[in-house]
Amino acid sequence: MTFLVLMAPLLLAAAEPSIVVLWPQGAPGSEGKTGEESVRIAPAGDHVVSNVHKPSLTVYLPERSSATGAAVILAPGGGHRELWSDHEGHNIAKWLSEHGVAGFVLKYRLAREKDSSYTVEGHAFPDMQRAVRLVRTRAAQFAVDPARIGVMGFSAGGELAALAGTRFDAGNGSAADPVDRASSKPAFQVLVYPAIPKEMPLSKETPPAFLVCGENDRQNISQGLPELYLAMKRAGASAELHVYAGVGHGFGMRPSLKGPVSGWVARFHEWLGTRGFLQSPK
Repeated sequence: MTFLVLMAPLLLAAAEPSIVVLWPQGAPGSEGKTGEESVRIAPAGDHVVSNVHKPSLTVYLPERSSATGAAVILAPGGGHRELWSDHEGHNIAKWLSEHGVAGFVLKYRLAREKDSSYTVEGHAFPDMQRAVRLVRTRAAQFAVDPARIGVMGFSAGGELAALAGTRFDAGNGSAADPVDRASSKPAFQVLVYPAIPKEMPLSKETPPAFLVCGENDRQNISQGLPELYLAMKRAGASAELHVYAGVGHGFGMRPSLKGPVSGWVARFHEWLGTRGFLQSPK
C-alpha cells in the first residue's frame, strides 16, 4: 500500500478536533460503569479529567497542504488518578498538527483513582494499544501512513508509551473486530519524564525513542531515563536523550514555559525529520 492510496478519503483538518471512542460498544472491563467524566480547571487553567470509562481519542489533523503522513498518540500524565490533558496533550497535538503531524490525545482509564477497579496493565495499557490499532486501521480516513504512527507519553502516560514500545504484538488475524487484527507496534516512542516500567524487554526491534526529562526531576526519572537510554543502546535500539538543566517534573508545553526546555517539542519534530518520518506524500 502506498501513501498515495491512503490519501483518497479526505477527512482532513477541521475547525474543531473530533472525538473517536476506542470501543463504540463499550470498553472491555468497563461494563456497567455509567458515571460521567469529571473535568476540573486547575489554577493555571489546565483541564484535568477523571472518571474515564469510555476511552477515546481527540483528533487533531494537519491541513492537507502541510500533512507529512506522520501521527502521534499522546497520553497525558496525572499519576493514573487524573489526566492533565492540556499541557501534556491538546497543546502539543495542536502544535504538531500545525507542523504537519497528526495528533491524537488519548483519554485512558485511571487505575489509581479513588475506588477504581482498573489496573495499569489490564485497562490503561490496552487503551493505548487499542489507540495504535485504531489509528492504523483508519489511516486512510486520517490521511496518515500506517507505518509512521508513534506514541508519546508524559509521567504516568509515559509508562503507557513505554509499555507500548516494548510489549507490542502483530494483532489477532482471526479477530472479528478488524481493529484487533492490526499491529499494536508503534513506529517510534516519545517518553517525557516517564514513569519507567520495571520490566522493559529491549532489543534491536524496539522502536526508536526520543527521551526527555529535567535535571531536577525525582531521581528515578532524572537518573532512570539516562539509564534507560544506555540500556536501549546496549540492546541495539536507536535513542536520543535530552536532559534539561534546572528543570523539574511536569513542564509539558505551556505558553509560560521559558528557556531551552520550551523548545523540546521543536527538537522532537527535528528528530522526526532526521528519522525520515516527515517525508511529505508524493
